[in-house]
Amino acid sequence: MSALDEKISRAETRIFKAVFPNTTNHYDTLFGGTTLHMMDEVAFITATRFSRLKMVTVSSDKVDFTHPIPGGTLVELIGRVARVGNTSLQVRVELFVEQMYSEERIKAVSGLFTFVAIDDQKRPVSILGQS
Repeated sequence: MSALDEKISRAETRIFKAVFPNTTNHYDTLFGGTTLHMMDEVAFITATRFSRLKMVTVSSDKVDFTHPIPGGTLVELIGRVARVGNTSLQVRVELFVEQMYSEERIKAVSGLFTFVAIDDQKRPVSILGQS
């Protein structure tokens, strides 16, 4: 395994949350905006753990909601570095829904988030220390 592959592996981030009533809509499913917020947060943590630099979100691409996320369930968000550029990196986030009282688990949402590393003047900087 290369040093880059090892660094990518170590940056993988997993977070579990419960879907409580204050985060659901009138259909008793997780608000889409709340879902995106959680995904961006996991993506940010993943990007920061990988780079150990100040990172800002510059885009989210193709977020697919393929299954509703009911209230009273658990969600696991998994962030993985998908691509590393000079000043930017992409993080794929997958969200899985688990029933609280059974082993049922299904992937409900996936999306790609792009981040740029910045310095104190908010200018892009190299992620891997290249000039």
